[in-house]
Amino acid sequence: MSYTVVIPARYASSRLQGKPLLDIGGKPMLWHTWQRACESQAARVVIATDDQRIYDAATAFGAEVCMTADTHNSGTDRIQEVASQLGLSDDDVIVNVQGDEPLLPGVLIEQVAQLLVDNPQADMATLCEPLQDVDQLMNPSVVKVVMSANGLAQYFSRAPIPWHRDAFANGRPEVLPEGWDGYRHIGMYAYRVGLLNRFVSWPSAPTEQWESLEQLRVLWNGGKIQMAVASEVPAAGVDTPEDLERVRRMLSGS
Repeated sequence: MSYTVVIPARYASSRLQGKPLLDIGGKPMLWHTWQRACESQAARVVIATDDQRIYDAATAFGAEVCMTADTHNSGTDRIQEVASQLGLSDDDVIVNVQGDEPLLPGVLIEQVAQLLVDNPQADMATLCEPLQDVDQLMNPSVVKVVMSANGLAQYFSRAPIPWHRDAFANGRPEVLPEGWDGYRHIGMYAYRVGLLNRFVSWPSAPTEQWESLEQLRVLWNGGKIQMAVASEVPAAGVDTPEDLERVRRMLSGS
């Protein structure tokens, strides 16, 4: 199996300006994410950015970097430009690893790539994990996914899905009902390049706009997304100052 990892990295962030370059243990966050990707079996690991500061930092620590346009509306659009720059064919596989995942296990990168390769009927693949509690179910920042019997995604939502009519009849339950299956989406993807080329030609889907979830554009246009439960639970990424301090403590061993 051969695949390429692409790490989109933007400087702008509403809560953590310059997030990819924030220091963790004397190295920029992006270096840690790049290291995790290099621990996978990827044939190539490429950082994609539209910012010269990120380009300079990444090339300084030895990464391959593609400069992309600053007009992309989504990370998927940016990855498609990288695939075009690299001259990849429609059947080639790309794994998207977000730049704010400094603790992502390389084994999960390998798992999602293999999942796509093993399911030629799918256009892309991604991972999930069982929901742990009601707080996760009700939290709109936690993206939920419902799957078919053959593991294909049926829908992703910030809403609590699937809704257990009887157990939730009186509103928010205290605990998850016994025997109920619910899953949290883990936001990493493997794509066939042909899907990326089609994706950028499609207009934004209504469901994508409402939920702010770009994978819904694929389902809206009839694409197939293969799901699997992650082989291990990844640590959360860095979205807030509190997340940053948590990762710093974890990597320092304190």
